[in-house]
Amino acid sequence: MRSGGVVSSVIGRLMPSVCLICGCRGRPGLDCCAGCEADLPAIADQCRQCGLPMPTPTRACGRCSRRPPAFRRTWPAFAYTGPVERLVHRFKFHRDLASGRLLANLTARRLAAVGAHRPQALVPVPLHWRRHLWRGFNQSGMLADDLSRQLGGIPVAAMLNRSRATPAQSALPAASRGANVRGAFRARLPGGRVRHVALVDDVMTTGTTLDACARVLRQAGVEWVDVWVVARA
Repeated sequence: MRSGGVVSSVIGRLMPSVCLICGCRGRPGLDCCAGCEADLPAIADQCRQCGLPMPTPTRACGRCSRRPPAFRRTWPAFAYTGPVERLVHRFKFHRDLASGRLLANLTARRLAAVGAHRPQALVPVPLHWRRHLWRGFNQSGMLADDLSRQLGGIPVAAMLNRSRATPAQSALPAASRGANVRGAFRARLPGGRVRHVALVDDVMTTGTTLDACARVLRQAGVEWVDVWVVARA
């Protein structure tokens, strides 16, 4: 065993993992017990395009049929409720980075289980620099980095930047969200052909922000954009 493995083994015995949901003992490399993971609110049936929970599996819900989004498919790991909602709040608004790592680990396990299509790159949804400075980190970027490590090193590519500050989408009615982010993003692709990417974000509500990001990526030459989110509201 390498020295790093020995150190990790010793630390694991002295400081065992604790489940961040119930407080009981976790599992090696995962701060969540098996019972809490099994109880997480997965979405059984959904719209394939936007991930909206549906009574039966649906290729495109009414909204996606009327105005197809620029992304091809949404892969939500969980529904935005219960322990998932609490972990997101702890991560995003209270700088609980351990909760963020756990969400990424659980999301990676869920995406692997449901057979999410493997992209060429993970593209985090960017924050405007002022909000990034105020928060201290970009939650989407941290999730993308952790997902990359958990899923065999899928490259993380900063192909998007936020060219202007916008009010938080959560503070606006659904009808106003499209105008709020219109023209707010710019895309710059790396050299070489980029066929398939996955946008990474924490929570998807109306999907307006993710649609705006996908549209500029498509306009820049990306052929196929998926959405990977921890939770779908």
